Amino acid sequence: MAKVKIDKERCKGCLLCVDNCPVKILEQSSKMNSLGVNYAQVKEAGKCIGCGNCYLVCPDFCIEIYED
Repeated sequence: MAKVKIDKERCKGCLLCVDNCPVKILEQSSKMNSLGVNYAQVKEAGKCIGCGNCYLVCPDFCIEIYED
C-alpha cells in the first residue's frame, strides 16, 4: 500500500495531480493555504496504488509517495 503526502503550503492549486490520478483519491480542499489558494488534498488514502502520476505532474514538487 502506498501513502501520498502533499505539502499544502507549497501547493499552488493547479490540480494537475487531481486530474491525473487514475483512482481519483485526490481532491481540491475547501480550505486555503498561506498563498490564498485551495490546495490539493488526499480524500481516500487507503486506495492509493502508488503509480506516481501525481508526483510526476506536480510542477511545484510538493507531493511525496511512500510505500507502507
